[in-house]
Amino acid sequence: MCGIAGFIGKGNREDLKSMINAISYRGPDYQCTELIGNVGLAHARLSIIDLSPEAQQPFYTADKTISMVFNGEIYNYLELKKELLKLGKYSFRTTSDTEVLVYLYQEYGEKFLEKINGMFAIAIYDFNKEQLLLTRDRMGKKPVYYSVINDTLIFASELKAILKHPLVKKDLNYNAINEYLTFDYIPTPNTIFNNIYKLEASQYLIFKDAKITNKRAYWKVNFTEQNISFSDATATLDVLLNNAVRDRLMSDVPLGVFLSGGLDSSTVAYYAQKNAKVPVNTFSIGFSEKSYDESDYAKLVAKKIGTKHHEEFLSASTSLTLIPDIISKLDEPFADPSIIPTYFLSKFTRKHVTVALGGDGSDELLGGYPTFISDKFLKAFSLFPKSLIRSFSALTNLLPPSDKNISLDFKLTQFFKGLEESSQYTHTLWLGSFTPSLKNKLFTDNIKKTISNGNGLTSIDRYLTDVPNANKFNVLLYSYYRTYLLEDILVKVDRASMYNSLEVRAPFLDVNVVEFLNTLPKEYKIQGFNGKRILKELMRNKLPNEIIERPKKGFGIPVSLWLRNELRETMEYYLSEERITRHGIFEYSYIERLKKEHLALKHNHRKLLWNLLVFEMWYDNFM
Repeated sequence: MCGIAGFIGKGNREDLKSMINAISYRGPDYQCTELIGNVGLAHARLSIIDLSPEAQQPFYTADKTISMVFNGEIYNYLELKKELLKLGKYSFRTTSDTEVLVYLYQEYGEKFLEKINGMFAIAIYDFNKEQLLLTRDRMGKKPVYYSVINDTLIFASELKAILKHPLVKKDLNYNAINEYLTFDYIPTPNTIFNNIYKLEASQYLIFKDAKITNKRAYWKVNFTEQNISFSDATATLDVLLNNAVRDRLMSDVPLGVFLSGGLDSSTVAYYAQKNAKVPVNTFSIGFSEKSYDESDYAKLVAKKIGTKHHEEFLSASTSLTLIPDIISKLDEPFADPSIIPTYFLSKFTRKHVTVALGGDGSDELLGGYPTFISDKFLKAFSLFPKSLIRSFSALTNLLPPSDKNISLDFKLTQFFKGLEESSQYTHTLWLGSFTPSLKNKLFTDNIKKTISNGNGLTSIDRYLTDVPNANKFNVLLYSYYRTYLLEDILVKVDRASMYNSLEVRAPFLDVNVVEFLNTLPKEYKIQGFNGKRILKELMRNKLPNEIIERPKKGFGIPVSLWLRNELRETMEYYLSEERITRHGIFEYSYIERLKKEHLALKHNHRKLLWNLLVFEMWYDNFM
């Protein structure tokens, strides 16, 4: 895994060095910058496949007509290499997937993207055509940011690298802040700054003649249902998952598996051990707060399947030392607190291995979140008048707030919060923080006048029509792919791991697994109150029964408790009147009320306060 950066147009070698140095943790093994005319390409390498100097980047074809920088792994590159060799036109000087990519492009042009299976962000400059191709993998596992300013395209793996280019200005995007407060992240294609964008998943752009001449998707999600029995579907999934995990064991450096003790990571660990000749290293972390701790389940799985298990405990005091380090690297506000244990797990894992496999993607593909079960109650509640729903919501305030993970008061509060807007936004409000009505209290009058995207939810409207032939359930799954999975889960894992120079691979997001699961009937995924039905059936005799039947837990931390204790001083400092009023975005009186109610145990405002705390810490670092 690596970091990439570059520009086509204005800039010099020092600009290029500043850009790649800003993300050097993504590739600590080797950094290189090359400037040819107005084409600048930079690469920070984390050596995984072919550790030799010959595989370093920027990488050129033998005739020097094409140059490429690449972040990621291509899992079918050996098959593609054989395909190229059969043509009799290419000889290879390395054993890397990088070289295969550059010759695939030379042979097939933009269509090479349809052939590759992997996670990637790629920039290819074609000197003959005088154009740059910039692209990103199908599910968006690897990030790409870009900006076009004064006829210059600037791109990088992370936003902070783009900010190092002298043409780029930090111009706050208030519409993006409006989205962040609800989503806990800023949805693609926007970023926290105007005129800097994220490239969409499964998309590429062409930059030629000082402008973007083409931007399109090379792959689209297809939910066309196939006629297959449940038993045959389970058997097929067995083969596909086995192959996806086996392919991701490819590495020239030490490798392990994240093992939380949940069904998804346990499944990946099972197939990894099945395909390994020696005990696989597995890694988990625990918490002293029992409602958040899953370490016993992880040990149970490790013992059952025979891995070499490692665990470490995350305390509140350790978290306090990690938070400033994490926030200082986050170049956009990102309010999923599970980035803290993910960062800690990555840091711990990196002491032993350079590559880890994880279980991300299963919940979105198979309807595994509790919100998919909650969705079943929406139709009943839609029959009630809004006034009665507001009364139900008010009654939840009478419940005593709890610091436990996914507590009853938290679930009910989030449920009724999701009913505030029309139904297409319900899941976003369930997962997020501020509703439109709460933001109306939070924003100052001046900021309200600058915001043009209304309730801050409409960025997801396009996902409701992207898959026109899909049923309601599959449209919902697709919206999760393009929002929560893409913008939260994958961002969290990418940043937390790469900040520690660790590569993380996601077998569930293998294109063959994704495309197969998208063709299955809804009842194979979720039946009654049973989510991930087919995966549970597949793993029933492979993992302990306790793992199959246990409810979804998530990778949370006791933020509510910490805000009243270990994090209170930090919260009071960053959410003080002096600091809130300096930028004029938020009304301090409303934030003061949130703090007082949370500290007095009147309400659990952990999501709202954490969202604001992260924003203020980000603002302090980047503005």
